[in-house]
Amino acid sequence: MFTKTMLIAASLLAITGAAQAESTTYSVDPTHTFVTFEARHFGTSTNRGRFDKKEGSVTLDKAAKSGKVEVTIDTTSINTGVGPFDGHLKSKDFFNTAEFPTAKFVGDKFTFDGDKVKSVAGTLTLAGQTQPVTLAASNFNCYTNPMLKREVCGGDFETTIKRSEYGVKYGLPGIPDDIRLLIQVEAVKQ
Repeated sequence: MFTKTMLIAASLLAITGAAQAESTTYSVDPTHTFVTFEARHFGTSTNRGRFDKKEGSVTLDKAAKSGKVEVTIDTTSINTGVGPFDGHLKSKDFFNTAEFPTAKFVGDKFTFDGDKVKSVAGTLTLAGQTQPVTLAASNFNCYTNPMLKREVCGGDFETTIKRSEYGVKYGLPGIPDDIRLLIQVEAVKQ
């Protein structure tokens, strides 16, 4: 009887623990999420731009220190503030948005420092090519949004990619291969 009672109690504790370690789903807030890029221009200035349209979701299990993120970027929404330059970036020389209108990041390898996400590793698909990418967090936090009355998590992430690995070779080496990606993201609990 004692063993049976202990077995039942242990089972209940295990079930309770598993229930507490649940994943939470967040929807990327496009009004507080920006994907920007920086590229040196023939060793002089730095060209910058962003993608105005993006969507995605984040599933986060803080207790298990795991999660998954999927963000789709509309490459046709590229915006440098200079129309003719945007047109060239949309062409086959760069993003080839007619053939590849979206880019996608999928990450499922989270690294934590305490409760803070420090990095997310996964893959980036751009111009029809998929390569491994790790986004390092320089900031991460969760808070209760006073207007939405829901939890919001987000931070600042960055990585450097080699555009030639995605088949984007126009202007090399004058326009360097290394492109810095900066992602400011906030996602709202669903």
